[in-house]
Amino acid sequence: MGIIPFMDIHAGIIAASLMMIAAAVFAIRNAIHVMQSARKLAFYSLRRMRNANAWRLLFLALFLFACAAWLPVFGEPMIYGYFPPTPTPSSTPTITLTPTITLTPTVTVPPTVTPTPAVSNTPTLTLTPFLPLAIEALFQGIVTPNPDALFTPLQFSTQFDGVNPIDPKTVFELPIQTMYAGFDYNNLIPGVQWTALWYKDQKLICYETQPWDGGTGGIGGYTECSNPIGGWVPGEYEVQIFMGYDWKVVGRFRVIESPNAIPQTTPTFTPIPTFTSSPTLAAP
Repeated sequence: MGIIPFMDIHAGIIAASLMMIAAAVFAIRNAIHVMQSARKLAFYSLRRMRNANAWRLLFLALFLFACAAWLPVFGEPMIYGYFPPTPTPSSTPTITLTPTITLTPTVTVPPTVTPTPAVSNTPTLTLTPFLPLAIEALFQGIVTPNPDALFTPLQFSTQFDGVNPIDPKTVFELPIQTMYAGFDYNNLIPGVQWTALWYKDQKLICYETQPWDGGTGGIGGYTECSNPIGGWVPGEYEVQIFMGYDWKVVGRFRVIESPNAIPQTTPTFTPIPTFTSSPTLAAP
C-alpha cells in the first residue's frame, strides 16, 4: 500500500489556483450557453434577464482568473507570514565512518636534530564566508530565511541526472565543461533569496542568485558552473551556499592536469656545417 504524500502550503496554493481557473472556464461556457438560449426567446424581458445572468457569469470568470493569478504571487508570501512552513521529511543521506587501523609503535627512537623547515605546512585560517556587495545588489527575493534551514554537505561531479550528482568526488582531471554541486535541503521558505558563489584562490569566478523556487524540503538541489572566469584550470576551488545573508554550507574540490596530456615541446634545429673547397695552383 502506497503512502499519500503530504501537501504543503505551496502545493495547496497551486492546486487552489488551478481549481479557480477550471471554475472560470466552466463559468464562461455557461455564460455562452445562456446567451445562445436567450436569442431563442420571444419575450424581451426574459431575454434581457438571461443576458444579465450571462454577464454575471462572465464577471465571475474574470474575478476567478484574477484570484488565480494573485494567489501564488502575492497570497503565498502573506500566508507564510501567518503560518510558518513545517519541516518536510527528506531522505538525508547518512555518513558511515570507516574505522581506521591504529598502529602501536614498539620502539621509539629519540630524535637528535630537528631541522626547521623554511616553509611551514600549517594551513592558514579560512575567513568566514560573506556576500560581496555586488551580489547583494542583485537580490530580488526575501532576505530573512528560516533560521532552521538545513543543507547536506555538497557533492561535486561533472554529471547530474536531475536528482543526484553521478559518481561524486573531490578531485577532477581536465578538461572540464560543467561542474555540479548537489545537495539535499530542509526547512526552506519559498521566495527567500538563495545564492551560490564559486571561488578559486579567493577570487569569485562563477555565481547564481535568485528567489528559492523549490519546496520546503527535499532532494535534488544543485548549483552549476559552466563558464568560470579564466576557464577551468588546475587549483583549489570552493563553493559557498547562502540563504538570504546567512551562510549555510561550504564545499571544496580540486582540479588537476590529466596524466595523459601530451606536453607541448618546441622543436630545435641544429645547423648543418657546409664545407667550401679552395683550388690549389700547380708549379710550372
